[in-house]
Amino acid sequence: MSLIAPPLSLYVHMPWCVKKCPYCDFNSHGLRSEPPPYAGYIDHLLADLDADRADFAAALEGRPVVSRPLISVFFGGGTPSLFSPELIARLLDGVRERMPLADDAEITLETNPGTVEHGRFDGYLAAGVNRISFGVQSFDDDKLRRLGRIHSANEAEVAVKSAQDAGYENINLDLMYALPQQDLDGALADVARAVALQPTHISHYQLTLEPNTVFAANPPPLPDDDHAWAMQEACEAQLAAAGYGQYEISAYARPGRRCVHNLNYWQFGDYLGIGAGAHGKLSDAASGDIHRRWKTRGPRAYMDAAAGPARVGGDNRVEAGELPFEYMLNALRLIDGVPMAAFAERTGLPVERIATGLAAARQRGWLRDDPERLHATALGQRFLNDVIASFLD
Repeated sequence: MSLIAPPLSLYVHMPWCVKKCPYCDFNSHGLRSEPPPYAGYIDHLLADLDADRADFAAALEGRPVVSRPLISVFFGGGTPSLFSPELIARLLDGVRERMPLADDAEITLETNPGTVEHGRFDGYLAAGVNRISFGVQSFDDDKLRRLGRIHSANEAEVAVKSAQDAGYENINLDLMYALPQQDLDGALADVARAVALQPTHISHYQLTLEPNTVFAANPPPLPDDDHAWAMQEACEAQLAAAGYGQYEISAYARPGRRCVHNLNYWQFGDYLGIGAGAHGKLSDAASGDIHRRWKTRGPRAYMDAAAGPARVGGDNRVEAGELPFEYMLNALRLIDGVPMAAFAERTGLPVERIATGLAAARQRGWLRDDPERLHATALGQRFLNDVIASFLD
């Protein structure tokens, strides 16, 4: 089978935040007395992009003469809204000079309600950012304090309304459930307050204890698995009743407002990753190779590399034996699944390579018995890690 080059996105990592949250295992670094070199970091991002383009010139050539357009750009972190609209505009202008953007490209900026300056959303909109994602997590001030967040519930609501007043029509709210000492009523109350703000998208995910975090070292009192599952089911029903369709394990959207960038991840699309600790995946249709590359994590080490080889923390070709697991790790998160034919198109492997795993998962009731489509049953979604493990080499 021949590999078909999938859609292409760009991930931009902004590594600084005001304060590191105790549950966070992302590559983020709290502010210190000396402000970060924001403007200089933008220069390094563009140089990083130039270097990646040179390294992957063949893979970025989607068809003769015409390069592959970017369908989305995502500013993640850290807290990208620590960067001024002028700096975000400079970066996006630089991206446009180097790579084609699709006419309807989705451009998302993550922001923390506690770092938003009134009126700043106008600037981000003018810079080209057309989607805002707020890290709200909860509308309960006690839970926000336990999570180490720097904003209040009221500040979150004011920030969202400010973005709407500035003209933003595509807004995501991140919410967590199964928080320290949270009960079912508390989880449902968070969803109700989120829905009342009428965002177009809600990401609703369970708080988990990740290694190398403060919470992992000193675990807070969390609801047990049965209570967490009850919260998930009840919140799913409440979101559905409010018009938010679930399309991924943790993602709910109004019609036509699914996150283009994340969908590209889950459908095993391609993405360049620039910035400290950023990850990327790129398919070369001509050679059939799929590469994963990640950048040096430390902001200072990343910038000291000056876009040279030392900026790359790792780069490896994904072996054929690893591809079924990597593909399922993403695709099976989607509630409606993916076409069976997409497996061959995105991996270059025949469907026969996963026949044993498919049979075992279907026998256990984890996958629907559908030869045209690959998607998990409700039982499979609950035990997704076990389903995905069926496709380990």
